[in-house]
Amino acid sequence: MGKEMFSSFSGRQRVLWLFLIEIVVIALMGTLMTYGPEASVNFHRNHTGTAGAKAQDKKPENDPLRIYPMYQDVHVMIWVGFGYLMTFLKRYGQSAAGLTFLVAAVLVQVALICNGVTDTLTGAKAYLSLESLLGADVAVAAPLISMGAVLGKTTYMQLIFMGIAELIMFNVNKYVGEHLFMAVDAGDSMFVHVFGAYFGLAVSYVFGTKREPKEHELEGASYQSDIFAMIGTLFLWLFWPSFNSAGLTGDDQQRAIINTLLSISASCVTAFAVSALVSNGKFNMVHVQNSTLAGGVAIGTAAGMMCGGVGALAVGAVSGIISVLGYKYLTPMIQKHMRIHDTCGVHNLHGMPGVLAGLFGALMAVIATEAVYDYSLYDIFPARTPSAGQKFAELRDNMRGEISPGYDRTAYQQAGFQLLALVVTLGISIVSGLITGHLMHVPACGSITEEEKFDDKAVWDLEEETFTSGNKRTDTQIPMGHM
Repeated sequence: MGKEMFSSFSGRQRVLWLFLIEIVVIALMGTLMTYGPEASVNFHRNHTGTAGAKAQDKKPENDPLRIYPMYQDVHVMIWVGFGYLMTFLKRYGQSAAGLTFLVAAVLVQVALICNGVTDTLTGAKAYLSLESLLGADVAVAAPLISMGAVLGKTTYMQLIFMGIAELIMFNVNKYVGEHLFMAVDAGDSMFVHVFGAYFGLAVSYVFGTKREPKEHELEGASYQSDIFAMIGTLFLWLFWPSFNSAGLTGDDQQRAIINTLLSISASCVTAFAVSALVSNGKFNMVHVQNSTLAGGVAIGTAAGMMCGGVGALAVGAVSGIISVLGYKYLTPMIQKHMRIHDTCGVHNLHGMPGVLAGLFGALMAVIATEAVYDYSLYDIFPARTPSAGQKFAELRDNMRGEISPGYDRTAYQQAGFQLLALVVTLGISIVSGLITGHLMHVPACGSITEEEKFDDKAVWDLEEETFTSGNKRTDTQIPMGHM
């Protein structure tokens, strides 16, 4: 009885913390952020009056609503794709989909504030706009990837705490990579996928040092749960071109869509093929649900570059192979020798393909020349723009002034900074993940016992409980009208 009362009290405490977080978010949002010019009423009047009606019909390149369809694609990926991909556990489906719903709803608000603070530090305004909403959705992908590494082993408050801490460090890392190193990562394979994977693995490592990972009877799939997880896979597979291209414009965006589709198609084929090779000639659903997506991660950094069809297909094919081999051989080794329990195998879907993306991006930076890219070279790699002189004046004239002075980087220097961004991302994610993993054990966040792992009943008031008494099966369900 005492244990039950303590558990109930801890549950109420966590609910109060959830209310407190939302109150703090409301206060910070009101203090730090306002509507951007494109969403303000004055700007709207200027563009919807009678004089602007014809111009509005043309949907110019800088029309802020042009990104809305791709924003919705990314939105579906975050809530439906990630949520359903993690429903493969036979008794954790409600938690996988439901906690993704809750955690992402909290973190998208936190991400808007974190991105706004970063914008303020770089001299910009902390605006609310479709662009900032897209940036927030992309940022939330990182903690959801980390969630996959610890799925079934945490309370919802531990997940929210982890996500808030991760978003802060995510923005620090992205600021270093994008603004200090001026590294190019169009699909955020380094800044989102690598960061999220190794942050989550570091957190899981801390959990393993406190309690050695053991095989659990509920840590597995059923026929029905595997089918539900495939829903997440298909949504992610279909919309990944939008994830990699939504932040780009013009021909860069079109290349990113094409390259991503080719890469993720190749990873799908090789994942199926290698899965059959290592699984006695039959396909394995774990590989199909995850490794088929690896090409979307692997092409992300270089998505907007001139990879060519061959390059996109090749990197996608390689990513599918290493992802399946990771699930088959590497994940068991990591769990056995390093005590890192990776529930969803994020190292194989996001970690290794993300590192491959960083390496491929550096390679593409080395071979990028003006002969191939024309003046687009300086749009894609702004740091390679001359800082002054005749060449800069020529570029400014030909690009109608839409260019800023750069750092005169050579192709090899740019590639070096690409690699440096990858190394720093790995370092920051692992160190901050280790620290966060220790902090997640504070009493306010609660904890999950060994018996409660991978079981919905630890989190949800289940409508239906099925149990066996002797040889008789009994179903108990609360009628919806009496809830």
